[in-house]
Amino acid sequence: MPGGPIERLLAEASAATTEGATSSQANKGTLGEAEIEEIEELYGFNQPAVVAYLQWLGAWPRESLISKKEFGADKGERITGSANTEGDTVEIVLKRTGSVARLTKSAGGISKAVLDTGESLEDLGWSYRFDSEADRQARYRKRNRLAEDSEAPGYKDRAVVFKKSFSGLLQGDLGYSANYGDSVLGLIWERVPIAAYFGLLSAFITYGVSLPLGVIKAINHRTPIDTATSILIFIGYSIPGFALGAILIVWLGVRMELFPIFGLTSPDFGALSVVGKVKDLAHHTVLPLACYVVSGFAFLTMMMKNNLMDNLAADYVKTAVSRGASFRRAVFGHAFKNSLIPIATSLGQLITIFVGGSMLIERVFDIQGFGLLGYQAILDRDYPIVMGTLTISSLLVLLGNILSDFIIATIDPRIKFK
Repeated sequence: MPGGPIERLLAEASAATTEGATSSQANKGTLGEAEIEEIEELYGFNQPAVVAYLQWLGAWPRESLISKKEFGADKGERITGSANTEGDTVEIVLKRTGSVARLTKSAGGISKAVLDTGESLEDLGWSYRFDSEADRQARYRKRNRLAEDSEAPGYKDRAVVFKKSFSGLLQGDLGYSANYGDSVLGLIWERVPIAAYFGLLSAFITYGVSLPLGVIKAINHRTPIDTATSILIFIGYSIPGFALGAILIVWLGVRMELFPIFGLTSPDFGALSVVGKVKDLAHHTVLPLACYVVSGFAFLTMMMKNNLMDNLAADYVKTAVSRGASFRRAVFGHAFKNSLIPIATSLGQLITIFVGGSMLIERVFDIQGFGLLGYQAILDRDYPIVMGTLTISSLLVLLGNILSDFIIATIDPRIKFK
């Protein structure tokens, strides 16, 4: 998808200007070069892609508490930091500490960097660098996707003081949302209960209906009940959940006023009794839950039916029946357990219900779940949330695969882990 956080903010500022905003609003919406550079440093856009990724991973130090000041600015001018700038020496007020750093420029770099107390910046854990005019022009061309020989604004040399720190996935830090301003982990954690709520209900209903229905269809193969149930489950399979949600909202929500049309709770949910809260939550759950499960019966039901029919035709079941075992005993004592082995390959993936959900269904019913969070993050170019949701989802998929292996080993006597 083209664009990024900077382009989105610039577009919003341009829209605010063209839509007739006041001058004060337009000024608030515009982005100066200092603000753009701050966003670049936040996302690592000023670094090579490999370095930016390693910084997000937490395996490469990132710059924080960045303070900047240009050399040769007029005395009394405030760019970043304090005033009192003369010639080849600048004074920068360090962020959070409030200390004043004094840096002196030499040919192609900085020859001296000390605090006003005379202590060395490096001894106190601070780092610094020298941004020449050529460096800043190269950064400008990269930001605006210009050729190397294209013209760029004139810049003054400047000093940059910062702290180096490791902060990323390995340290348990997924960063902060650019749109909400909150911790990515906090935003995800807030939506885990919603994803788990619908995921557990959907799994319970899907498995609770599909497994018995698959057994019934296998035993009654090519009978009217088998044909009728096949028609029903494949009709459900062919209906997109979000499309069914729109229909249910119009007919059962708006026209018949039987169910709420959006949200997971009522506005006065906090004032209700415990029983009232349960009823209110259940009332809001019916329509979105129907959309979640409507297409989930066909695959599991047919897998159960086909596996059971294959096992009922196997020699070991025929032998058990010939030796006097009842048909019920042959089905549930022998064939049923073996028929569950292929189904068990997907049981481990149930762990992903904690970050599951459907972006489309959540959008239709305005449910602030995990899927809608990731979808909105893509629209807003909120890279920390996009990376955070993908990371946690991928991790749970890997854990689910491992869990499936252990489940299969438990069910299938032919497989043992030693």
